[in-house]
Amino acid sequence: MKTLKKVWDLFEEISAGTFFFGGITLIFYGVFMRYVFNEPKAWVEEVVRYVIIWGVFLGFALALRHNQHIQVDMLYDKLSARMKKVLDIFATSVSIAFCVAYTYYGIVLVASRYHSGMVSLDVGIPMWIIYLILPISGTLFLLRFIERLVQLIRGKDVKYDNPIT
Repeated sequence: MKTLKKVWDLFEEISAGTFFFGGITLIFYGVFMRYVFNEPKAWVEEVVRYVIIWGVFLGFALALRHNQHIQVDMLYDKLSARMKKVLDIFATSVSIAFCVAYTYYGIVLVASRYHSGMVSLDVGIPMWIIYLILPISGTLFLLRFIERLVQLIRGKDVKYDNPIT
């Protein structure tokens, strides 16, 4: 089980990092072509947009794993330990419901774009491929929230003290 978790963690890190690195590399290429060779490439902006979006959406689950999502905890810090646990379980359960809906409607959108035959303007990438990140990221995010709920129910602390250094 620990091996599967390590593979899963590594997949999230490598996939999000690869898309971000690819996006930054393409931005550099676009700037280089525009200002050094004076030959801007129109397709670069469109591809960069999609690649960065994929990187961000793949990073959602990674941020949850490290507890790096934005949260307001002024009132939360004043609660008792028991109430904190109840609130954590409630919030995680609502998040799981959101992820289920998000993933489902992502699948519906992908199917809709697949059947419509829509393609992007400059490059001609089928739009269903672009929208495929919705069910993929929703599933990864859902799995992280389920993992979090299991940890909460088992009584393990899911709050991390800034694990990224």
